[in-house]
Amino acid sequence: MAVAVSRDLTVQVLEDVNAVKLTDRQQALRAAIQRGEPKCLGVSQVMLGLMVMSYSIPLHFTEITEVIRMGVPWWSGLMFVTVGVVAIILDKHCTMKTLQVCLMVSVLSTVLSVVAVIIYSVDMSKHPVAPCVKTLRGSCSNKHYATRLSRGVKSSLLLFTLAQTAISAVLCFLLFRQRRNFGQYSSLTHDTPSTPQALIPPDQN
Repeated sequence: MAVAVSRDLTVQVLEDVNAVKLTDRQQALRAAIQRGEPKCLGVSQVMLGLMVMSYSIPLHFTEITEVIRMGVPWWSGLMFVTVGVVAIILDKHCTMKTLQVCLMVSVLSTVLSVVAVIIYSVDMSKHPVAPCVKTLRGSCSNKHYATRLSRGVKSSLLLFTLAQTAISAVLCFLLFRQRRNFGQYSSLTHDTPSTPQALIPPDQN
């Protein structure tokens, strides 16, 4: 806090340098984050999460495999929606605390996306499409069509999850870079006034 005393004993409380610096850096942080467009990334993640959950519904009517038993589309889709909502909130309320929360959720989403990709890949390799066995009507068996549908849906879910992995990784990189650049200002507070104030001593006559 800077104080200036004039000749008439009027005390002038000047602007706090740290408070001004904090305000400037917060504005710079907001501008830097908005350049990364977290809102667009967040909307993309929400849409991917909803698509993963909706596309997985047909799997419940085909052969039940490890993907359905472990509920991979549901917990991965919910995680995608969650990190997308947090990214949208970060775009509107840009603070270091929100940035750190978004970074942690994005890291968790990236890890879970990789786990989901591994589960999808293993499941598809363990459950290939059943060969076409001709029936009396001349068409393939129901098992062939069921496994073919299941593999097609899982392939779509795998592509969505790979896209989510890439988006989460990009968002993690952007947020980590911004936290490293602006993290040193998170401990500053607005305890001091940001505008000059005049303190006039009492009249002792």
